[in-house]
Amino acid sequence: MQEKLVFATNNAHKIAEVRAILGDRRQILSLEEIGCNEEIPETAATIEGNALQKARWVSQRFDCDCFADDTGLEVEVLGGEPGVMSARYAQANGRGGGHDSTANSTLLLERMDGIANRKARFRTAIALIIAGKETIVEGVVNGSIATAPHGTDGFGYDPLFIPEGETKTFAEMSPTEKNAISHRRRATEALLKVLKDNL
Repeated sequence: MQEKLVFATNNAHKIAEVRAILGDRRQILSLEEIGCNEEIPETAATIEGNALQKARWVSQRFDCDCFADDTGLEVEVLGGEPGVMSARYAQANGRGGGHDSTANSTLLLERMDGIANRKARFRTAIALIIAGKETIVEGVVNGSIATAPHGTDGFGYDPLFIPEGETKTFAEMSPTEKNAISHRRRATEALLKVLKDNL
């Protein structure tokens, strides 16, 4: 029988990616599948802090083993922005509502306009709580910011991010291509190692 593990998200893209990476090793449940329809707080100052905050919130209220992630796009020339504010970048700057990918990308391109240094990295932190024990892992993929959006797959900043050694953005890749090299893949592989140690 598969061990059940709650992923503290209702983001269908994230759930699909993690299920594809973990395969049948664990039964991954979404928040909706455990009856959690509340807004989970994300008020920490760091990506790791947000992931841990979400995992603790779900684990305590639903008495379950759980993991939560937070991802940030960190642009070198912008001092690591948007970072922890990646999902709410435009909103935090008085533009658009929360989690507005188009507004976020538009603002980022405006701030990068005319800048030659386009180095950036995607970083995912995953906080895991099993039987009350907390562990944090992360995955990073380096790359650069395109001068315009390309591709229709993926989500968030995927149309702007070109992974190191590639010529296509994440959004121009198939899900299989992206999952093979993504920051979430690397963080999930680190998570899998921890899960194996807890079997």
